[in-house]
Amino acid sequence: MVSKVHGRGRERGRAARGSVVFGLLCTVVLAGTGYVAWELRGIAANRADGDPSQGTYQQDPERADKTAAAVLDGIVREDAEPPTDGQAFADGGAAVDWRSAGWQPSDPLEARPAAAEPAIGALFSPGTDGDPDHHCSGVVVHSPAGDLIATAAHCVYGHGFRTNLAFVPGYRDGVAPYGVWVPTRIDVDPRWTEDQDPDHDIAFVRLRRPGYPGQRLEDVTGAETIAFRPELPAPARLVGYSNSSEQPLECRNTAVAAGPTQVRLDCADVPNGTSGGPVLTDRRTLIGVIGGRDGGGDDETSYSSYFGDAARALYERATK
Repeated sequence: MVSKVHGRGRERGRAARGSVVFGLLCTVVLAGTGYVAWELRGIAANRADGDPSQGTYQQDPERADKTAAAVLDGIVREDAEPPTDGQAFADGGAAVDWRSAGWQPSDPLEARPAAAEPAIGALFSPGTDGDPDHHCSGVVVHSPAGDLIATAAHCVYGHGFRTNLAFVPGYRDGVAPYGVWVPTRIDVDPRWTEDQDPDHDIAFVRLRRPGYPGQRLEDVTGAETIAFRPELPAPARLVGYSNSSEQPLECRNTAVAAGPTQVRLDCADVPNGTSGGPVLTDRRTLIGVIGGRDGGGDDETSYSSYFGDAARALYERATK
């Protein structure tokens, strides 16, 4: 059982802002202003303002290439012979139509280790003080350019946009079977950049693979189909990478509405790092990403911002 926490990634949204201020004040008392300045410089070195009024950041290609190189320098290694899509889906059993196959919730309702899947991966930010090797999760979603992932906004924006971000699809035990991908552009709702509104804890990130010009992420990994204004309740499973695990976790239960702007899925033991991981209903349809209320939930419940009209508009902006 994990200790009760609020926030499934390193950036925790509105609920954590008071604790950040309190922590900085304690640092002043305990260690003096010099340490505070050093800590803030460490954050600022890997953040950029972008265009917060629009919620958009265009990544610098050289900086992105350095991030990919840092991930491949002792953190993960690429697999010379990645598994085929058929092997991966057979291992994970993820392509099942749960309604017709007699889908059942997890018993007990706890997250358990799962097989890696090509379209689901871990987010890395090398060089950030205090971050584990991977700090959040993400999922490839179908888009016209075939280069898009969805994740939680708090995974990519906190005190500015992360500039040292990399996505490793299908990650497992230190291996990047489908390569290391870095952003070209990050899009979040301006209501997130302004006030970390948990009803808009969604981000879309366009990616490329350094050294492989023209290769499309979706052609390599496949993609989930995103659903806007999904009908609830719905049978669902959540998937994500714990900070302390080298393989994904998953749990199945019924996703229900938690008011008009949040989706709730009760599953225990879904710890930090799973933020941004997908909430998928039957036929591999994405209806949420772990985040939203309380930064994603606590040790009994996970949340996602509801994929309504605002999420659709964000997706359309990200794919233009």
